[in-house]
Amino acid sequence: MNDNDSSATHRLARMKFRAWHRGTREADYMIGCFFDTRHAAWDEAAIDWFERLIEEDDVDIMAWALGTQPVPAALEGPEMDAMRRLDYVDIPR
Repeated sequence: MNDNDSSATHRLARMKFRAWHRGTREADYMIGCFFDTRHAAWDEAAIDWFERLIEEDDVDIMAWALGTQPVPAALEGPEMDAMRRLDYVDIPR
């Protein structure tokens, strides 16, 4: 494993933690499940996008995904389109 692999692995691990520890169960499921479902296929641009996304407030992220608020131009694109589909949320019963 080279330094770039180690750095990328650490970066993804940090993002996974942040995705699953948002403060509310609803946000954890929405953002955490999105990360778990999508991150393996991400390129550098998508990883950068997700890092910007998780800096935002949970209520805003959820509103954008649910379509109740307009998405800021900086966060628009294919990953936000995927987030809006909500097909990644697997709520335990």
